Amino acid sequence: MAPPTSPRADLEPARHARDDAAGLGRGRAAAFVAPALVLVAVFLVFPALWTLYLGTTDYRLTGIAASDPKFVGADNYGDVLGDGDFHRSLWLTLQFVVGSAVLGQTVLGFAIAWVMRDRWGPLRRLVEGLVLLAWILPGSVIAFLWIALLDRDGGTLNALLGTPGTAWLLDHPMACIVVFNIWRGTAFSMMLYGAAIGNVPPSHLETARLAGASTWQTLRDAVLPRIRGHVLTSLLLVSLWTFNDFTPFLITAGGPDGRSEIMSAYVYRTALGDGRLGFGAAISLIMILINLVIALLYLRALRDRSRKAAVA
Repeated sequence: MAPPTSPRADLEPARHARDDAAGLGRGRAAAFVAPALVLVAVFLVFPALWTLYLGTTDYRLTGIAASDPKFVGADNYGDVLGDGDFHRSLWLTLQFVVGSAVLGQTVLGFAIAWVMRDRWGPLRRLVEGLVLLAWILPGSVIAFLWIALLDRDGGTLNALLGTPGTAWLLDHPMACIVVFNIWRGTAFSMMLYGAAIGNVPPSHLETARLAGASTWQTLRDAVLPRIRGHVLTSLLLVSLWTFNDFTPFLITAGGPDGRSEIMSAYVYRTALGDGRLGFGAAISLIMILINLVIALLYLRALRDRSRKAAVA
């Protein structure tokens, strides 16, 4: 007769199964994720900590401060907040984000997704392919194409409009990079909204049509309430990407006279152009805090929406 087993012994296999559903064991599981953790530490954690350290020093690329940096505490942050170039750069960045991300990419991406929702297959794939092409091309290639488009002497835009000699990049630098970013980044919003609109029950759209609702009424009452979460998600992602985007620098280099020097270009000029790595690191940390504020605002809006949906 087999000896009786205790209830605790019977529970041991089940507990181990819960602890290790894949059957790897803790040691092998840790070895499995170790390479990913090393990459995260090298490319994310270490640069973040190094930036925090640099922001508290007078570290420079050359000179005595490069070999023997001095600790300056929060002086860099005070200097950044009192710098007129920082205020101008922040204002230009807000214009860039609102104009190209919040208004441009969101509106155009949704418009393309809405218009293409019932279109013939090949036509829809062609339009989506052309929009995606702008998104997947390397930034340097896109910058070269736009410089050729907007060139004063032999630019394609001047040839099409019959305005030879118009220096678009010099006369309207912010408008140029806003339109450029809309053209380049619309693909993400289009794909997200296309998937969201595809999940709206056709019966809702059909009911709105039979009730005689206009296109705007259909969007307002039948579509937007169901995709509000997708709209907020798209706004969050494109806002953060646009706020930190460096590609416009390849077109205008922040000029002329700083009139298109958004935050990413300002950090580049300060840290690498002027060699003030400590000052540039302080700007970078302030940018991270601004990104955090933007993300928290969007996440709060998402949470409020979820709470209202639960109550309803």
